[in-house]
Amino acid sequence: MKLNVREFSSSSEGFRDELDALLAWDSVSDAGVQHAVAGIVEQVRLKGDEAVIEFTNKFDRRQVVESSELEISRDELALAKERVSPELVDNLEAAAQRVNDYHERQKQSSWQYQEDSGTVLGQKVTPLDRVGVYVPGGKAAYPSSVLMNVMPAKVAGVKEIIMVVPTPDGVVNDIVLAAAYIAGVDRVFTIGGAQAVAALAYGTQSIPKVDKIVGPGNIFVATAKKMVFGVVGIDMIAGPSEILVVCDGKTDPDWIAMDLFSQAEHDEDAQSILVSPDLAFIKEVKSAMERLVDTQSRKDIIKVSLENRGALIHVKDMDDAMDIANIVAAEHLELSIDEPEKWVEKIRHAGAIFMGRHTPEAVGDYCAGPNHVLPTSGTARFSSPLGVYDFQKRSSLIYCSPEGASDLAKIAAPLARGESLEAHAMSAEYRILKDA
Repeated sequence: MKLNVREFSSSSEGFRDELDALLAWDSVSDAGVQHAVAGIVEQVRLKGDEAVIEFTNKFDRRQVVESSELEISRDELALAKERVSPELVDNLEAAAQRVNDYHERQKQSSWQYQEDSGTVLGQKVTPLDRVGVYVPGGKAAYPSSVLMNVMPAKVAGVKEIIMVVPTPDGVVNDIVLAAAYIAGVDRVFTIGGAQAVAALAYGTQSIPKVDKIVGPGNIFVATAKKMVFGVVGIDMIAGPSEILVVCDGKTDPDWIAMDLFSQAEHDEDAQSILVSPDLAFIKEVKSAMERLVDTQSRKDIIKVSLENRGALIHVKDMDDAMDIANIVAAEHLELSIDEPEKWVEKIRHAGAIFMGRHTPEAVGDYCAGPNHVLPTSGTARFSSPLGVYDFQKRSSLIYCSPEGASDLAKIAAPLARGESLEAHAMSAEYRILKDA
């Protein structure tokens, strides 16, 4: 199949403008979506279960009468696990263990230190009480999304995890439910869309209010998450999936082609970019892509994705490639090169970095261990992968001894008066020791 993938050279005039145009992504929903989501969120806030049932029946083509019909018990999750093939269960459990082991190393502990005056300063780290996890549902199966969103919350010590998953036409996916059981989800509700986000944010008669909502979803889910932010915490507003592959020309072109396909097959808006200093290799990869695309079950999606947002970029050298990688700040960055540990030092912006020729992004999606919930659309410049730290909060600790309070007050009071806050100054000065 002929693929009209854009080809650029970093040496050409106007390259940076072309790159910026390629990377541009407006993740903000239009006015119609905003209006629709605002109405759903408000109805759920005001009417609770009644609105959730109404919207679930409307959008998921269900016939729910009582709110109790929306919940799947732990016993039902266990039965779903029994219906899944033993081999797949083993793989889910192996992946869950690897994700758990990686995230165990992210746990933060409380700390404190004491000054000579006796003043104690520190930080208390506490897990969130309750978290909501949104998982796409219906005929689509995303058990990996369950593991990646739930396991770090469990490691962090979150007391209760509520999962919501839509079941259009009443279709329940046993693999997703099995993953929920293995990951240790406490309660599961078969709801989705903006109504599920609103129910988690505000709580209803049967669905508990959570402290934070994580997990992927469509534009209605993303818009709802953005709308309720502040009432609850959220993980991020994610854009389309993306991959940037930097290759020195020594990896099998078929491997690189398939790595690019691995993101392009997500949806038509996904982005796959190859950067290489070897122009002949770029042409080999393009030939491999055109030869292999017809072997893919999602070839039509891959073709649209690659032609709309994909690119093959020829660069001067590897330093130039690293500069472009930092401009792109990709969700997934593959360094399919010699000595990746040397070049990774030059990378400042990336969601996840896959080092070496034998490290495809696909293993990160499922079982390597690090989280696959990653910043997209250039937000890796200031954001990080989902992790244990997203499910913990930090409180400052301050204890003043009499001597310490007196010393600090002599600093604080003049600063407070400099801001015309007399009560602040006097509050501090009351603690000054008279003989100090």
